[in-house]
Amino acid sequence: MATAHHDDHDDHHGISHTASVKVLLGTGGALMMLTLVTVLATRIDLGPNLNLAVAMFIAVIKATLVVLFFMHLKYDKVFHSVIFLSAILAAALFVGFTLMDSGQYQDTNIWDTDNPPVAPFGPRPTAG
Repeated sequence: MATAHHDDHDDHHGISHTASVKVLLGTGGALMMLTLVTVLATRIDLGPNLNLAVAMFIAVIKATLVVLFFMHLKYDKVFHSVIFLSAILAAALFVGFTLMDSGQYQDTNIWDTDNPPVAPFGPRPTAG
């Protein structure tokens, strides 16, 4: 009769990190507070450029908290952080180069604002 050997070999070799409940709740609380700060910041008129800068600054802080603690990048190898930051930099360059061109067509009107285009008339769809 064959005997089964149960050597408790775990495929998990300790390469991941489990965040404590305290860290997760603290991060979640910080995200909630920063969301409240964002909402309250919209009630203060600092001008369109400064309002956007404040909102983006708060958003960057929130994204950093998510990446560091919820995605566990804080506890991961530096290589993964370099790859992540390289991807963010590449996306920022793509968006930046696209926005550099937006000044060329901002004042272009594609139709007469006094007589904007309307949808063509046609038969109405019938039910049934």
